[in-house]
Amino acid sequence: MDPLAFVTSLAREAGALLRERLAEPREIVQKRRHDLVTDADRASEELIVGRIRAAYPNASILGEESGAFTGTGDERFIVDPLDGTTNYAHGYPLFCVSIAYERGGRLEAGAVFAPLLDTLFAARRGGGATRDGAPIHVSSIDDVDRALVCTGFHPDDYPRNGAQFALISQHAQAVRRDGSAALDLAFVAAGIYDAFWEFDLSAWDIAAGALLIEEAGGRIGALAGGALDLIDGSVLGSNGKLHASLQALLATA
Repeated sequence: MDPLAFVTSLAREAGALLRERLAEPREIVQKRRHDLVTDADRASEELIVGRIRAAYPNASILGEESGAFTGTGDERFIVDPLDGTTNYAHGYPLFCVSIAYERGGRLEAGAVFAPLLDTLFAARRGGGATRDGAPIHVSSIDDVDRALVCTGFHPDDYPRNGAQFALISQHAQAVRRDGSAALDLAFVAAGIYDAFWEFDLSAWDIAAGALLIEEAGGRIGALAGGALDLIDGSVLGSNGKLHASLQALLATA
């Protein structure tokens, strides 16, 4: 089975479930203050994990809600069944399903599906990135003053993030905070945003979006420099032309 076809189909199926449940009464629990999980998150992940276990019985699975399942092979799926849960709980359309496929420790395929936008971003290692089947590429903006930049942070973490947010707001054309890191990274890949940065993310927030940016011609790495580390959780993704400038600015905050 082709991994890219599998993750794109699965992301659409889970996204359809989220869309169908959107108008239903919600069961909402706070994992910590302002960090929500809903019955829809759990139902989406249950569907995704079940499909993976059936199609790839030897694969490992890392999911946001169910944790890690260790398989016997070198394949792994990294799953965010609903990225942007607070948005979802309020009916704000910027949320998504994110599924990445990894083999031998290397990301090989990824899909990010935004159900209310009915938009699917997908990437294959060495095969480019697409939006609804059409090739995408990062933007050509080379000046921070003309850049539309995005970030994200938990409200409790504002003291850590506020200085960077204020600084980039003073330099960029505009800064957005949309509440769905996986979708924000996909928007960088599509040239909608010129860059995105965030601390304290998890592997499921980053994995599919990271491959999208790489395959769309952009650059992604750790905020402090160096290669992206899915465990470390800090990320700067950009069109490449802005990377060094933004990294230097963020370091001064």
